[in-house]
Amino acid sequence: MEFILMGGCLWVAGTVTPLPSDSEASVEHHLAASAERADYLVELSNVVRDTSIGLRGPRSLRRLGLVLRALMELTGDPDVSVHLVADRSLLGGHREFGDQAEVRRLRGWVAAGLVEEVDDADERVLELARMTATPVITGDQYVDHRVEHPWLQGNTWQFLRPKPRPDGSVALVAMDMGVRSAAEISHKMELSALKKQGLLGPSRTPLSDVIMRAWRCPESRCSLYDIRRGGRILLPRMRRGVPTCELHGSPLEDDGPRLGTAQLKVVIGGACVARYTLDEGSEAYVGRLPGPAGIALHSLLAPSVAQQVSRRHVAVSARHGTVLIRDITTYGTRMRRGGKRGGFGP
Repeated sequence: MEFILMGGCLWVAGTVTPLPSDSEASVEHHLAASAERADYLVELSNVVRDTSIGLRGPRSLRRLGLVLRALMELTGDPDVSVHLVADRSLLGGHREFGDQAEVRRLRGWVAAGLVEEVDDADERVLELARMTATPVITGDQYVDHRVEHPWLQGNTWQFLRPKPRPDGSVALVAMDMGVRSAAEISHKMELSALKKQGLLGPSRTPLSDVIMRAWRCPESRCSLYDIRRGGRILLPRMRRGVPTCELHGSPLEDDGPRLGTAQLKVVIGGACVARYTLDEGSEAYVGRLPGPAGIALHSLLAPSVAQQVSRRHVAVSARHGTVLIRDITTYGTRMRRGGKRGGFGP
């Protein structure tokens, strides 16, 4: 007999009754409407899109069935329950399902409250995992979420990933989340920011033909993308392949080649907690509360530290490919140069 400690629960694995076939087992029987009632959390979007398991094709609910069978095998519990969390984009890309009957079935689960459908499944899964300590089934390492969730660093017990077997079945194996460097986390966060704007291509490469262009909203009072009037210039959001204004939903107008940009990162305790973009020719004030056109740090700093920062501490501008910093505070400002491999120099 084998004892397995997982997520605060002690499972006794011994002789297991043969599992029913997919046609005999009801997947719905294992679905819990809330995380509090579930033995495991499943990031459904990740499982359904995992082409390493199950049949060929971009998306398939049959992969969930394989995972549930593996979970019953692991726990020895034919009634083990899971709470499913999915991105809204999973159903939004319904044409990528090989079987449209699965799309109708998934929509029924959402309507019945058996799938928690959210804008960002990653963030919701991690929020539930942190609050409930429930084990998570996913293949995602969540590198871009480690600033908000530092408990992921070095976690070796709370995450399971599906692993294909030669016979086509699936095993669930413990996943070591490892400890990622600040540079790795920052790079992943950059890619995630581009992904949310729809600015990553099929091979997860940035859409340079969009990023390297300047854009302007047709609404005359909108300055979100106008380098002549804005300080921090936003990247456009791609909707149906068209660069679109985040605020007005209008297609953006091409304003010619985008000049140089500089990225400003706020690093606290060795972790990047915020990032901002400056376009060529623009200037922004950085300080505790610099005003609507500036970069405010008060919400990112401890109160005792924020008191040492002026409302407007420095002015940062981008000119001819160079970032210029002007000290405009009465307290004075220290500068550290960049070191090797993204670290800090003297």
